[in-house]
Amino acid sequence: MSEEGEGRPDEGRLAGFLPYQLSIASNAVSDLVAQRYRKRFALKVPEWRVMAVLGDTGAMTQRALTAATVMDKVAVNRAVKVLEQRSLVARVPNPGDGRSHLLDLTGEGRAIHAEVMPLALATERELLAGLAPDEVATLRRVLGALRERARRLDVRAP
Repeated sequence: MSEEGEGRPDEGRLAGFLPYQLSIASNAVSDLVAQRYRKRFALKVPEWRVMAVLGDTGAMTQRALTAATVMDKVAVNRAVKVLEQRSLVARVPNPGDGRSHLLDLTGEGRAIHAEVMPLALATERELLAGLAPDEVATLRRVLGALRERARRLDVRAP
């Protein structure tokens, strides 16, 4: 018998399946953060993810935004439409490719981003307060390694 899975009481059950555990943890954390800004800013998780990426990186194509948010293109398209309707995101000319456009936060979008980020970071601090600093560092390292390994295994990845 291989070492992988040895001694795991949940082996062969959904509860012990790593992708399921990561998804549940991600959803729980995202929902907690969303609770703290949903009423005040009327943003759903996909809309906030789009705004967060644009706030961090600046203008980008919808294709690049889809890759950066690791959401499917339909979810990104829906979130962008809502954000455009609310004048939080705008399409701007793409100087690198006249056939496409870039998406960017508007002034109002940047103002909301500036208000939400401290709330999100405070929630992160609260979540991580239950872990020792070396556990936080290990968690970040392991999550990064899993993301990179998944990217390498993805046949669609460039």
